[in-house]
Amino acid sequence: MLADDLVVEWPVSGERIVGRDNFVSINAEYPEGWSIRVLRIVADGAAVVSEVEVPHDAMGVHRVASFWTVRDGKIVGGREYWTELGTDLSPEWRAAYVQRM
Repeated sequence: MLADDLVVEWPVSGERIVGRDNFVSINAEYPEGWSIRVLRIVADGAAVVSEVEVPHDAMGVHRVASFWTVRDGKIVGGREYWTELGTDLSPEWRAAYVQRM
């Protein structure tokens, strides 16, 4: 499903992964003990958006919003925003306007 010339960007960490082999290798090298729970997928033509949860015993729970571009049935590009739950704390000044989740 991945094009040979796949390009995936991770803006939060400032990384660009070029090539299917590099993307597969990064995922293969990720520390053992993780899984993926798909929360939502939205597709419209060549654009696909996914929201997933990636729990890991030692590294915590991450949420990922991914924006994919598909051409001829293969993923050719992506941009993923990774965050670890509980690490982006809400400032006190917003407390009167929000509900905690």
